[in-house]
Amino acid sequence: MYRSSPSTTILPRVGTVLMITPGGLENGGGIGRQMGYFLQAYRAGEQRLHYQIVDSRGPWYLGGSSPLHIAGAIRYLGSAMVTIFRARLSSPCVAHVNITGRGSTIRKIILLTMARAIGLRYVLHLHDYDYAEYYRSRGTFLKRLIATMFRRAVAVIVLGRRDLEIVSQSLQLSKDRMIVLHNAVPDPLPGLDTTPRTGKPCHLLFLGYLSARKGVPDLLRALAGPTMKERPWRATLAGGGPVEEFRNLAKDLGIVERLDFPGWLDQDGVRALCTDADVLVLPSYAEGLAMSVLEGLSHGLAVITTPVGAHSEVIEPEVSGIMVPPGDVAALADALIRVIEDESLRGRLARAARDRFLEAFDVRRYAARLVQVHAGMFASQCDHPSLVGKGQMS
Repeated sequence: MYRSSPSTTILPRVGTVLMITPGGLENGGGIGRQMGYFLQAYRAGEQRLHYQIVDSRGPWYLGGSSPLHIAGAIRYLGSAMVTIFRARLSSPCVAHVNITGRGSTIRKIILLTMARAIGLRYVLHLHDYDYAEYYRSRGTFLKRLIATMFRRAVAVIVLGRRDLEIVSQSLQLSKDRMIVLHNAVPDPLPGLDTTPRTGKPCHLLFLGYLSARKGVPDLLRALAGPTMKERPWRATLAGGGPVEEFRNLAKDLGIVERLDFPGWLDQDGVRALCTDADVLVLPSYAEGLAMSVLEGLSHGLAVITTPVGAHSEVIEPEVSGIMVPPGDVAALADALIRVIEDESLRGRLARAARDRFLEAFDVRRYAARLVQVHAGMFASQCDHPSLVGKGQMS
């Protein structure tokens, strides 16, 4: 297991970290939520670095291919380039670059080509659920540009050990330049109500973008199975995406009256739902490390999910959660029945989930380690010891 040694380097008193985040904090999906949690935790403590959000994409709907959408996306990218250039000229600065595949990679190649030209140091934070496959499917020229972008980063942050192995092999990166940093969420205490809820239907909660990749059709079919009809449950599917499409599927399956589709929610909305829920269910086919699973752990919910991405590094099966194979509707239905019918099982899983969160996934710990990485980038510019933890594990 890779770990960095402690360091006593003092944080610089002046310096700006440009947080390049697609969609910013409000429209950045899981990445925006994670960066927002990080900044909240950082601002609650001593602040010696200045963080500036740079939106390199704009709202999600600018991902369309119409001339208007393309023009809007180009405007955001151009604005990001101007912001980076001005920041580099006005004060010492480094960049924390959040990246996924597809359009995100193309934008980052353009931005970081300019960044290197003006001497801006950067760390890449990879959030993609299967970046190695994206890389393998590109042409030779684009592969060369991607590899150059990654190899010239001060460090590459990945979400789990699986990504550490696969990305290092695919891009021929030394693991000494890579950091494993699991996602993290805030502790909902002291307002967390851990009193067991009895006499009410079991509240099942899905959090995330409603899509086939997240397993939403499988979840709806599991809920509509004959063994679920007589069980006391209700479900909330919260998140953006083609909500009406899945509402219609639920209607066709005859379960829509037991479901709620509130759409995308902010942090307060997520917290309110988690406080009221009993079970967090996410039957995804592919993930990096789902924020919703961590939200479930932090709120002491029984978690049902799939062993994809870094989930197996977070959840011990039958201890802090239940794992089901992706796409196995029958196994998902069986897991749901178990937690609905067995309150003692639900309580045991919930307590272990909360313990697991406290052990490793509080965003305050995450913030301390990420600030250490950023401070190290400034320190190395000033001939101080680097704080970038090599192959660091959370």
